[in-house]
Amino acid sequence: MRNQLEKNILRFLFVSGIGTFMNLIRKPPIKDWLIIFLMKSYIATILDNLLVKRGYLKYPVNLSKSFDISVLFSYLIFPISCIYFNQVTRNSGVIGILAKCLLFTLPSTLVESWLEKNTKLIKYKKSWTSLHSFASIASTFLIVRILMSLISKTAEKQ
Repeated sequence: MRNQLEKNILRFLFVSGIGTFMNLIRKPPIKDWLIIFLMKSYIATILDNLLVKRGYLKYPVNLSKSFDISVLFSYLIFPISCIYFNQVTRNSGVIGILAKCLLFTLPSTLVESWLEKNTKLIKYKKSWTSLHSFASIASTFLIVRILMSLISKTAEKQ
């Protein structure tokens, strides 16, 4: 029964994520949002794969048995949150970007920590903690933000 509840949580997140994604990409500039989505998915997949293979994270309950990583998180939830982050920091300075990064990372980390303690959707192994999750989430938000800034500046020069 508990396994069914966890699968229902994943299904709800999947449907919500698809709806949110459709709403997000309607705002211009769509090409920027799609680049961010794909870049964040790529980075999250590499990082998630590395952490799972090295035994720091495990996803006991997944929508698909074909993957060791959390496909829902890496390919939908995390990239969508990164699009939002880039939208709200589009005209921000460094301090604003860092403050907003904290505002996006802290809730993500708290939800992940709650899920780790109360469900089988994610399990921390070895020495992994919420602090490690916080650092990895924040750093990937900032890496994608910096890369998008560089892409935008390069595009303006052309």
